[in-house]
Amino acid sequence: MRRDVFQAISDPTRRAIITLIALQAMTPNALAEHFHTSRQAVSKHIKILSECELIRQEQVGREIYYKLEVEKMKAIDQWLEQFRKIWETKFSQLDDVLLTLKNKRNEK
Repeated sequence: MRRDVFQAISDPTRRAIITLIALQAMTPNALAEHFHTSRQAVSKHIKILSECELIRQEQVGREIYYKLEVEKMKAIDQWLEQFRKIWETKFSQLDDVLLTLKNKRNEK
């Protein structure tokens, strides 16, 4: 089953896993050490992230390492960019209003 990427990143544990893997590829056991849950719970989160293609596994000898799929993260960033532009415009407008109010106050 293919899951929605935004469903995957909505969970704080999965976001934490993404953050850890972004720094370096990690095994499931190494990931599980960072959480106060069972190895099985972490594996379920890894499975969801894999199904969304946010992470991929790579076999190195006997170990499986999980790596971040940067291109998929770029797609999320592109989607967020539209909102970032709206927020920046709103903040800029707010700055203008505050500056105008400050100038009026200083004129008194």
